[in-house]
Amino acid sequence: MTTILIIGVGDMGERVADGLAAGGPGRRLVLAGRSTTGDAAAATVASSRDCLVEAVRLDASRSEEVAGLIDKLRPDLIVHCASLRSPWALAGRTDPAAEAIVAAGLGLRLPYQLPLILSVMRAARAAGYTGPVANLSFPDVTGPVLARLGLAPTVGLGNAAMVHLRVRAALRAANPDRPLPLIRVLAHHAQVLGVMAARRPADPDLNCRVHLGEDGQRNDALAYQAPPIAPGLRHNVVTGAAVLPVLEALLPGAAALRHSTAAPAGLPGGYPVRIVDGVVSLDLPAGLAEADAIAFNERLAAGDGIDRIDADGTVRLTAAAHRAVAAIAPDLAEPIAVDEIPARAARLDAVLAGA
Repeated sequence: MTTILIIGVGDMGERVADGLAAGGPGRRLVLAGRSTTGDAAAATVASSRDCLVEAVRLDASRSEEVAGLIDKLRPDLIVHCASLRSPWALAGRTDPAAEAIVAAGLGLRLPYQLPLILSVMRAARAAGYTGPVANLSFPDVTGPVLARLGLAPTVGLGNAAMVHLRVRAALRAANPDRPLPLIRVLAHHAQVLGVMAARRPADPDLNCRVHLGEDGQRNDALAYQAPPIAPGLRHNVVTGAAVLPVLEALLPGAAALRHSTAAPAGLPGGYPVRIVDGVVSLDLPAGLAEADAIAFNERLAAGDGIDRIDADGTVRLTAAAHRAVAAIAPDLAEPIAVDEIPARAARLDAVLAGA
């Protein structure tokens, strides 16, 4: 029986569980979270699908607890869906602190996204786990931070994969009966909102890169042609669909896959990939060098407020991020060192609470 450990059982965790449970009775899904939400999610998925689904209590911030669960289960795949706060947590807030923090870019909220996946990767190492780990927590940025620490997950999820599906939707709408060409996408999380809104940047250098067919013909406009979807939980529906091909390809005995996804081996941003026997490798079109693809994503990270990531994993934010929070809490835009993450998360909480 194939065992899959899903850490974090919020909206995305449950969507991922439901999608994987569709694989049938040969799978065992273990949904791990801190609250009773996991019980309800497990009961819902088990009642909807013919699959063994269990809920367990887990505090993902405690590496030794995570390591113990990994050692007990020896899962074939770990899917990380947990964060301290959802990226959507500030949606609808109009107070100055929330608006300023959102305007600074998601990079400023890295202290909410990094701690739990860092804990999980430390736990995986401590448990001697060598299987695949797929990360859904801001992977375009947490991935390269973890890579600097020698703790990169196997692959990230979403983002470029969402763009991939939007390109597919545009191609299908234009040619309902024609076989789809190979789609390869180079894109960063910072571009996803524009893609989902069908809003193409005025500067063509800020476009996602879309390559079609084996020869890699460029057609970047396709990323912006599917019908717009307003920001919010509907994006999670697309994310849920986008992650499943990658997760399925990481399981034992899976067929090979060519797709696009975030942060393979902790690279910044998202890339076309090939997954064969659970091994993830880049699948760049001819003429696109790996160094150039990485440089593209590092440049686009500025849209999330990321200027650069130092060799020790310290994240430095852009001048625009500094300006965004200058009037409410300028210290929030100071460099984010890995060992200062808990204090920075607490500081964010205090500012958002009006303290």
